[in-house]
Amino acid sequence: MSKADAHSGVEREAPIVAVPLASMLTALKAAGEETRLRILALLAGGELNVSDLTDILVQSQPRISRHLKLLTEAGLIERQREGAWAFFRLAEQGADAAAVRDLVARLDPADGQLQADRERLRAVREARAHAAQAHFSRLAEHWDEMRSLHVPEEAVEASIREVLGEGTFNAVLDLGTGTGRMLQLIAPHAGRAVGLDASHAMLAVARSNLEQAGLSNVQLRQGDIHALPVERNSFDLVVIHQVLHFLDDPARAIREATAALAPGGRLLIVDFATHELEFLREKHAHRRLGFSVEQMTGWLEEAGLDVVAHRDLASPDAAADQLTVSLYLARDRRIITDVPAGSPFRAIA
Repeated sequence: MSKADAHSGVEREAPIVAVPLASMLTALKAAGEETRLRILALLAGGELNVSDLTDILVQSQPRISRHLKLLTEAGLIERQREGAWAFFRLAEQGADAAAVRDLVARLDPADGQLQADRERLRAVREARAHAAQAHFSRLAEHWDEMRSLHVPEEAVEASIREVLGEGTFNAVLDLGTGTGRMLQLIAPHAGRAVGLDASHAMLAVARSNLEQAGLSNVQLRQGDIHALPVERNSFDLVVIHQVLHFLDDPARAIREATAALAPGGRLLIVDFATHELEFLREKHAHRRLGFSVEQMTGWLEEAGLDVVAHRDLASPDAAADQLTVSLYLARDRRIITDVPAGSPFRAIA
């Protein structure tokens, strides 16, 4: 089974993982039912919750929950509790995980039932994306005010400057640029900068702010953070500031951001630590209630990055309704070298 290399685009043969007989039997028994197999096929495309699966599969919540329970107990999927919600994904580790991934990979993508499921999955995600974009549009001019829920923005920006250091950048990419504040902070130290956002309203606000700041080295683009309309292997700094908690699949966004990094480039993520403020989902379109250190560092390492700095910024009074802001700086593992190509000393990870 061929597989495209994430960076080179070269087709390579995926290695066959040996699976013990008992693990294969477990996988086959648990997956050997139509709805459960359809669930596994959907989860191969990213994390989903019970509500998502209920809408996609057009089945009752109790029935979907029962199937998820069986698949979880069989070790084929993993359950991640997050506040009042739970997200499910294909298992990552162990022989059972290898068995189920191999099984799902062999499903025919042209199958009519699976195609219909994928269409409904797209519809569910588009509806959520539209809701989030509508939220951004309504609050575009007041977006900076929303950040009063956490430690003052001045403290966050001071920490960002300290973590990044005093060097300059050839090219900077700001994903989910919003009002353009991160570009205002970093673009003066960059040869060029690109800000990307899905919302026209947000880009209009960002453009006005950047013009007022006199920054002429910045380009603004509308686009999807999961399918970046930018050059690959080109940016020595990519920033994702207060964006991941709005996304269905934060890990996918991190992988996409990593693909835009030049060898040795750095990815800066600023987002909330885990919390229990459920009202942010209904009132502010938050998809995730923050992220744990283990979750974030795991995603970064899986994307091929090494975490080089992590900070948590909490309000001094530590009030129950205050959020902790987490900063992560990770570096691309590929090594920049000027040793001639073909030299035995040329090292590229």
